[in-house]
Amino acid sequence: MSIFSWKSHGKLERHSMLLLIGIVIVVAIGGLVEVTPLFFLQNTIEPVRGMRPYTPLELEGRDIYIREGCYLCHSQMIRPLRDEVERYGHYSLAAESMYDHPFQWGSERQGPDLARVGGKYSDGWHRDHLTDPRAVVPESIMPPYKFLAEHDLDYHDLQDKLRAQRIVGVPYTDEDITNAVADLQAQDDPTGSAAGLQKRYGDKVVVRNFGGDPSRVTEMDALIAYLQMLGTLVDFATYKADAPANQR
Repeated sequence: MSIFSWKSHGKLERHSMLLLIGIVIVVAIGGLVEVTPLFFLQNTIEPVRGMRPYTPLELEGRDIYIREGCYLCHSQMIRPLRDEVERYGHYSLAAESMYDHPFQWGSERQGPDLARVGGKYSDGWHRDHLTDPRAVVPESIMPPYKFLAEHDLDYHDLQDKLRAQRIVGVPYTDEDITNAVADLQAQDDPTGSAAGLQKRYGDKVVVRNFGGDPSRVTEMDALIAYLQMLGTLVDFATYKADAPANQR
């Protein structure tokens, strides 16, 4: 007969300190089982062709996205389930969040997932939707963000933001940081030269006025620039999950 009867747990339940110690031990063991293997992996994120850091304008737009709490109603993680893949597109890859600090996976969806929203709608649609959501989606419960078009984008600390991102692992170079302001302005100005921007971030970077007012760079410009790149960096027409990293 076992020295531990089925009633042995009663001692723990009657003594809160013993119960607390038992919980800590169990949680610690479970945590070690999950975390320890990661220390023996060279890289927990497999590289995928096409991924790059955010451009300065996209990074500013992402900060606005977080500031306005968009992540509370919209997720950015498509699970590998049939209904999600059929509705939103290819399931999310770990590499797509490798430059997100913090990541925007979300915990619930009051609105649709935005992991693949880039290029799905026009800039005009996004402007109308952010200005008056129910004008384009009658059943929407999203609040209006018309004020974004009225506020000039404040990017006085842009270089500091890129430096902070580099500290946590985003590979911004000294050249990227030095040219951050010029790159931000170039991406929103289709009449100017974007050669430097595309040299640093790739020739697929979208260059155009996003907010509808070419004379200004507004918060609306930045947010739409961020939304329009989500899910567009990886070419899933050629991506193969079981291919070598340099061929994905």
